[in-house]
Amino acid sequence: MGKSRVPYPAELRAYLVELVKAGRTPRELAREFEPTAQSIVNWCAQAERDAGVRHDGVTTAERLERRRLRRENRQLKNAARHSLAG
Repeated sequence: MGKSRVPYPAELRAYLVELVKAGRTPRELAREFEPTAQSIVNWCAQAERDAGVRHDGVTTAERLERRRLRRENRQLKNAARHSLAG
C-alpha cells in the first residue's frame, strides 16, 4: 500500500496544470515545486477529463458521486442490519 499524505491544495494543482498548458514541462515543475512529475501529469490528465477533452477515465464529479453512493449504501446496509438484529 502506498504512503498516505495530505493532498496538495487544489489551488496548487490547478496552478501547475495551467503552467503545463502554458508550455512548462512536468519535469521542470517537479524540480521547482514539491510534487513529482508523474503527479503533475496525472493532474493534467484529470483536468482534461473534467473538461471533456479526454474520455479514458472518470471525471472528478463522477468519482465524488461514486464515493457518496458507496457511503450511502454502507449506511443503508448498517441500518438494515441493526433493524433486523434489534
